[in-house]
Amino acid sequence: MKASQLRASILQQAVEGKLVPQIPEEGTAADLLESIRAEREALIKAGKIKKAKPLPEITEDEIPFEIPESWEWVRLGDICSAIGDGIHGTPKFTVSDEYYFINGVNLKQGKIQITPDTKSVSLSEYEKYRLDLNDSTLLYSINGTIGNFAYYNSEKIILGKSAAYLTLMGGILRQYLLCMLKSSTVSQYAEENKTQTTIKNLSLKALREMPFPLPTLAEQKRIVAKLEELMPLIDAYEKEEEKLSALEKSLPEKLRRSVLQQAVEGKLVPQRAEEGTAAELLKEIEKERAELVKAGKMKKAKPLPEITEDEIPFEIPESWQWVRLGDVSDFGVNVSVESKDIQESEWILELEDIEKESGRLIERKKKSERPSVSTKHKFSSGDVLYSKLRPYLNKVLVADSDGYCTSEIHVINFGRFIEPYYSKLFLQSPTFVNYADECSYGMKMPRLGTDDGKKALFPLPPLAEQKRIVAKVEELMQIIDKL
Repeated sequence: MKASQLRASILQQAVEGKLVPQIPEEGTAADLLESIRAEREALIKAGKIKKAKPLPEITEDEIPFEIPESWEWVRLGDICSAIGDGIHGTPKFTVSDEYYFINGVNLKQGKIQITPDTKSVSLSEYEKYRLDLNDSTLLYSINGTIGNFAYYNSEKIILGKSAAYLTLMGGILRQYLLCMLKSSTVSQYAEENKTQTTIKNLSLKALREMPFPLPTLAEQKRIVAKLEELMPLIDAYEKEEEKLSALEKSLPEKLRRSVLQQAVEGKLVPQRAEEGTAAELLKEIEKERAELVKAGKMKKAKPLPEITEDEIPFEIPESWQWVRLGDVSDFGVNVSVESKDIQESEWILELEDIEKESGRLIERKKKSERPSVSTKHKFSSGDVLYSKLRPYLNKVLVADSDGYCTSEIHVINFGRFIEPYYSKLFLQSPTFVNYADECSYGMKMPRLGTDDGKKALFPLPPLAEQKRIVAKVEELMQIIDKL
């Protein structure tokens, strides 16, 4: 059971007389009602309140549940000397730190909350609109958000129309009244009796006529004491529930990152001697790049600095090798094309088309569906597309067909000897994301620079192992997605 359900259940048991036992020596609610009637007559005689019209008798159809024999069903107006709301106009506001204009939004968990937006009034306005409230008064929001509450404790305030006041008689506890007002019974009553307008509103008439289960004063005190004992336990339970919920929500993402990190550290699949070494693979890559340079398909790049021990972020298997990204890819070499030269039927990829973290393609649009005049980068099927803008969003995609993309995306070709999907999972790994974040320039729109991208360390396994790693990652990600 969730904490909210447990809290609601306990409140409901309280107002149904099931939370604490009844004790015959404590008398009956009928005796309490007699004393309330006498108190009302005395207040009317003293001119402190006006004689009100009798409230209608409670019918059988209105009674929502059974109560103990010693209790009484009454209407809320029967046990209050006054039920009303604040002014429906606007007072004259002024700068003051003593007299405040309060509405339902200022009623927060039992206290009147003064915020920088709370307006204040002068002494004369306070005297003009102040109400006869006392330590038996509960403030309750009835407009907009129904159910905010605060105990009145002699604050110098005037009320707006969204704040109702209920002043109890007969020594009835405000805490017990609140227990009823917070119960699911009253929530249902408020829903059934709210005005049919855009803004929820519970009328004063509905408030006065609300059926109310009344126990003796002694039992009220025992109910309140039991609630004060139980509610902190439920609050603590709710905090643990929130922690668990947050953990469950974040767990899949943490698992994804863990899988990617283990993959690039060589811990996800075993190494196999028959698959060769990365050193042998690197010779093939260097040969391939030399042939491309000779054929004029690639420019000869400046040598990147040697890798030092201090740069290496973690250990890798003996058959692997640390290289720089620029030594095994054409990172930073993009073919730019003017928008006017792109056919209407061509795929145009924008950053918003790539899902953050997962790198999934959200949607695919043609140029005809996405008019644009900006220069694009051309890409081919198998290229790795890396968003240099805000690297922490982790937007990396392997192109499954030819197309054009925003210039905020690096088009990276890793050649024949590096599996593009292995490259993708490395670029999405916590190691590379952290590196890119640290190297990014620009405060509001951080980007990974080309030179820093080329210098990034890349853990290179043999090609066959790359493919096994990709297959294992795909298998595990499917499992994680089911979470």
